[in-house]
Amino acid sequence: MKKESKKNVILHHFKSIRLTILFSFSALIVFSLLIFLLISLNYTEETVLKNSINNTTQLIKQVNGDIDSYINYMENISSLVTNNENVKNYLYDETISQEKKSIYYQAILDQFNTIMEARQDICNIAVISNNGRYIINDGTDLLNENVYLFGLDWYRYAYFNPDKTALSSSHVQNVVKNNYKWVITLSKSITNTKNSTASGIFFIDLNYKVISDMCENNSLGEKGYVFILDRDGNIIYHPKQQLLYSGLTTERVQQVMESKSNHFVTGEHNESKLYTMSTSEKTGWTIVGVVYESELMKNKTQTQIIYILVAFILLAAATIISAIISTRITKPIKTLKDSMKEVEKGHFDNANIEVITENEIGSLSKSFNIMTAEIKKLMEENIYEQKQKRKNELKALQAQINPHFLYNTLDSIIWMAEGNKNQEVVLMTSSLAKLLRQSISNENEVLTIEQEIAYIVSYLTIQKMRYKDKLEYEIDIDDDIYQNEIVKLILQPIVENAIYHGIKFKETMCLLRIQGYSRGNDIIIKIIDNGVGMSEETLAHIFDEHKHNKRSNGVGVFNVQMRLWLYYGKNYGITYESVLGEGTTATITIPKKKIQGENGEKV
Repeated sequence: MKKESKKNVILHHFKSIRLTILFSFSALIVFSLLIFLLISLNYTEETVLKNSINNTTQLIKQVNGDIDSYINYMENISSLVTNNENVKNYLYDETISQEKKSIYYQAILDQFNTIMEARQDICNIAVISNNGRYIINDGTDLLNENVYLFGLDWYRYAYFNPDKTALSSSHVQNVVKNNYKWVITLSKSITNTKNSTASGIFFIDLNYKVISDMCENNSLGEKGYVFILDRDGNIIYHPKQQLLYSGLTTERVQQVMESKSNHFVTGEHNESKLYTMSTSEKTGWTIVGVVYESELMKNKTQTQIIYILVAFILLAAATIISAIISTRITKPIKTLKDSMKEVEKGHFDNANIEVITENEIGSLSKSFNIMTAEIKKLMEENIYEQKQKRKNELKALQAQINPHFLYNTLDSIIWMAEGNKNQEVVLMTSSLAKLLRQSISNENEVLTIEQEIAYIVSYLTIQKMRYKDKLEYEIDIDDDIYQNEIVKLILQPIVENAIYHGIKFKETMCLLRIQGYSRGNDIIIKIIDNGVGMSEETLAHIFDEHKHNKRSNGVGVFNVQMRLWLYYGKNYGITYESVLGEGTTATITIPKKKIQGENGEKV
């Protein structure tokens, strides 16, 4: 117990954790450095070489991966084009009219333009058929009549291997007339669907600079470099490619191709080089990294065995001591972390921390306890306020029944009664009674879609009687969504806006359609009218909060949108589409959720 107390006194002597860690690890590092300085600080040749091989291998594999990803992307483009029906119809269909041929031709050109605009590294893109039809780039380039296509390795390989993609080594492309660029060609056959045979070729010429940049943007020392060979040992890229072709320098291509290891060291002009290779299973290309040993072995070790032994002992001692010290130092931090996880889960009751130190962690723990208590209090208050806010908004909405609508409806009833239209009086009075009963009787914030539609039917019955020469409506709701929930009084304001702002001011008969269906985990309800529509400016400000409008109930789409966001989140709500003079479509999106009563019965 006394020893434990002394350790705690030493570790807690500093009131700053920073000083505690600094003192402990500084002493450990100084002790380790003194031993290393007494023995040796030079690296072993094998260790340096091994590290260099590992580092170079990782770098070369990264280059290989980048090239594979790049080729994969280009293969995807080739599949997109070769599987395009427009391409096959244009190249192989001999029966098409000139008009359709022009349509296919333009569609292919549009696709080519899109690809070339998106990828600046594509020099040429083309489709060629055996029957003489072809398209190159923007349609203005021509085939070189002096080139025999089947004499080209990449063309011949792609043509006779329809399930594979041909990838050439670097070369000057002479297929396109007067367009001789240094490129790498990716080609693929195009199958004639009528006879299921390869009767054409698609190819992309890739800018040689892209491969060059991938290789040059990797550091292998001041003099190191990267070069690429294909399956046959042909050089695809080399930083000294022109010198190699002119015979002014040489490269160990044969030794690279015959090497059974992924690396070898060779002497050259009294200077050794480390060659590291990585071959891609996809392209068959071999990426070779060359590093000069003179840059690696600047400091050779003199005591290899002692260095390894002492390093192992120091590592083990440092690990044990560091584990003991870090455990004691980080224990209160771990406690604080565990409490934070409890808070993240919403478990505030188990989040209180016992403060046992007077350093920064102790002070932080005290602040954390105060903060969690305050957050808990604020969350409870916020939940209560949000519930009250939703209830108040619903009550306010229910209270905003348009008095003009009610007065006009009553006037219509009186007018019908005076004209002895008893059936119309009964129907309108019954609909008005249902409308008022549904709007004020249910205290729940949500109803079933079936109940909300029944409310809308009552509302539209009255409106149709008032505007019988101007209004027709259709309701098409899928049966499988009727028992899903919807916030109360959401549809009526949108329908009312459609009537008062879209249909009322149109002289001819108008149709209002309400559609409802499910889409994935969501429910879509559309209110569609063929009224006067809205201008782009009106549509842009439709969700602005407006003052009360005497022609409507004052609720407006802003109020409805806010209630939907509040209840379901901002991934849901209303969207509008409108064409001036043609009509408007309001789309309401809500999550699919069955509504049930307290006993599990449908409400």
